[in-house]
Order: sequence, then C-alpha cells, then structure tokens
Amino acid sequence: MSLDSPSEVPTRMGRLRGANLDGIPLLVPVLMTALVLLAGVLNAIPKNMIGGLALIVGLGMLLGPLGNRLPVIRQIGGGALVCLMVPSILVYFGVVNDTMLDATTALMKQANFLYFVISTLVVGSLLGMNRKVMIRGLVKIFPPLIAGTAVAVAVGIGVALLFGYDLHRAFFFIVVPILGGGIGEGVIPTSAAYASILGGDSADYIAQLIPAAVIGNIVAIVTAGVLARLGARRPELDGGGRLVKIRGEHGDLVLEDTAPHTKPNYAMGVLTICGLFVLGTLLERYVHLPAPVLVILISVCCKVFKVFPASVEDSARAVYKVISSYFIYPTMIGLGLAYIPLEKVVGVLSVGYVLTCAAVVLSMALTGFYVGKAIGMFPVDASLVTVCHSGLGGTGDVAILSASNRMNLMPFAQISTRLGGVGTVISAASLLRIVG
Repeated sequence: MSLDSPSEVPTRMGRLRGANLDGIPLLVPVLMTALVLLAGVLNAIPKNMIGGLALIVGLGMLLGPLGNRLPVIRQIGGGALVCLMVPSILVYFGVVNDTMLDATTALMKQANFLYFVISTLVVGSLLGMNRKVMIRGLVKIFPPLIAGTAVAVAVGIGVALLFGYDLHRAFFFIVVPILGGGIGEGVIPTSAAYASILGGDSADYIAQLIPAAVIGNIVAIVTAGVLARLGARRPELDGGGRLVKIRGEHGDLVLEDTAPHTKPNYAMGVLTICGLFVLGTLLERYVHLPAPVLVILISVCCKVFKVFPASVEDSARAVYKVISSYFIYPTMIGLGLAYIPLEKVVGVLSVGYVLTCAAVVLSMALTGFYVGKAIGMFPVDASLVTVCHSGLGGTGDVAILSASNRMNLMPFAQISTRLGGVGTVISAASLLRIVG
C-alpha cells in the first residue's frame, strides 16, 4: 500500500471541501449530522420533535443522495430503499439507542409528522392538479385496483400451496396482511377480528401478520424502482405522475392546473392543509370513514367546486413542493427507525414465505400495468397506484412513491391503500366467521 504524496493530500482535501449537496457544502450537513449522532450516543438528544427532526433530516440528507448513487440499488429504489432499510437494520442490530428511538417516536408517532407529510402530499397535489386529470384519474383507478387485488389473491394462494402452506394460513396470514392497508389500519384491526373469532390474544396474531406486511412492502418498493426505470426507458408508458392523458383546447397535453400563479403564502398553505385534515378528523366521527380518505374527498370537492381562490391553492401547492422536494428522505429515515420491525420478519424467513409475498405484490403490479394500459391509462403509473395496495398504509405509500419519484400520485395511492385495505380487512373477517 503506497502513501499519498504531499501534492495529492491537498487535492483530496480540496475536493472534499468543494463537494456540495444541492448547492450546500457537503461538509456542513456531515458535521451537523455527526453532532446530532454524538448527542444521541451520549443520550443528550432531546426526546421531542426538535431532536427527532435533527436526527431524521441529517441522516436523510446524506443517505438519500448516497442511495441514488450506489450501483444496482439506484435502479431499484435508490435513496428511498436505503433511507428505509438502513435505519431499520441499525435498530435490529442495536446500533441505534433508546434515546434516538424515543426522539424519532416523539416526532413520527406522538407529533404525527407522518400524517402531516401525507396530508401535505394529498391536499397540495390535488389543489395543484388539473380538474379533468383529477376526476378521470379517480374514476379510472378502480378497474386496475380491483383486478389487481383479485389476481394477487389467487396467485398468492397458489404459490403458497406449492410451498406446502395450507389454504387457511396462505390466505388469512400471508395474503390478507399484505393487502390489509398497513399495520395500524390493517394488521391491528385484523388481529383483533381474528382474536374475536378464533379466540386467543390479538398480540399473538399481530406477530404472525406483521412479517408478510413488511416483506410485501419491501418488494413493493423494489418493484416501484423497477417500474420507474422502465418508464425512463419507455416514455410512452410513463405519465411521470399522471394516470391519464388529457388534451387542452389546442391539443396540447395538460399537466398542471392553468390557474394564474401568485406569490405563495406558506402559512396559508399550512393552514389549508392542516385545516382540511382537522375537518376530516371531525367528519370521521359521523360518516365512519378514515380521516385520510375524507381528506381526499374534501380536497376533491374543494377543487371541483372552486372553493378556494387561486392564491390559496398556490400556497398549498407551494408547501407540497417543499415537502416533496426536501422532506421525503428524512421521512423515510423516520419510518425505518419507528415503523419497520425487522425482528418480527427474521423469525419467519424462508424461501417459500418470501416468494409467496413477492408473488402477491408482483402479480398485482403486472395486472395493474396491463389493465391500466387497456383502459387508456399510463401503465407505469397505473401499476404504481395499484401496487400501493400492498404497502404498509401511509408508510408504504410514501416509500413506494418515493422510490419511483411520483409523490404527486399520493391521493390515488391513498385511495388504493385505504379503501383497498378496509375492503380486505372486512372481507377477511367476514369470511373467517364463516369458515372458522
């Protein structure tokens, strides 16, 4: 091993000092993140939103771009996959201590930063979308979603049977948790239903359901990365975040709303986003639909009936652009630290189990692709929205759309996840009461 010559050392130091991240000297986020991690190691990081934000933003700024530069990884999810899995792996091996986990939990779960991100992506993208594109997209997502779900159930059961699983376990403990809409919205209510029908403790059923949900979500993220790469190679298949083609008066392809742009008021944008979520939470008591679904319906109505002036829509869209541009990778770090329990997955890993989970997700993606293409949708985007049904709820939607760089599909992904998940849970509970 040769030593660097004196002339090479200054050159390398100069490159390090000259390296930048979106115009910011790389050395600054590296040193700031190192400071935060040191505080975490010394158990001195604040166990609140400030400590959580410092941790996830610092790691997200560094790991996201790194993942987008790694060979192979950058082709199957890149930064999103790295930001989700690396923190989860570190938690599994005990590298991340309780202080850092408490700070992240305070931000992601207690302060519910995840729902703020999702609400911003939903409201901002809908208010910034062309109304015709929005309406046609909402109508057309159901055929690929329904067909994809049916095929995924059949294929998943078939593959599970080939590997020796019985029909009861294949459907209720592998397929259902993948399609159930996540952990909070799917696995937990499903486990409660199973305990009520079959007897026993719901916690025991949660432990059996979570592995399939997590593995399915990981496969969905990788699938999203592959779909994005396919879209880059075959532009005619890719809507770049649009589900349908809409032509304007002069035959041009409509992408965004044509409302006049005004200087955004970010405070007004945050108020609009949070206010609509609060309204959705209030209405949830009376109409018995999940608040995230109601936020979609309320936003659609506001757009269709022009409830807000252009200045308010532009303000909400401006907040959406900030979150979608700079806070997705940090959010993925938070999800990896607080929402992906790898210890529950490792105990059940087998070739047959993993292949069954993969078969559910891939069959859903392929069905969404071809059904979407058949009914005039952009097949890549139709497949992405369909495959969100196999993700971990809002957590999975953010990860899947981040891996494919399609955050403006969030409203459609939420419908796929929430309505598809609710339908799966209700159907599984009803069927279990019959078959026992």
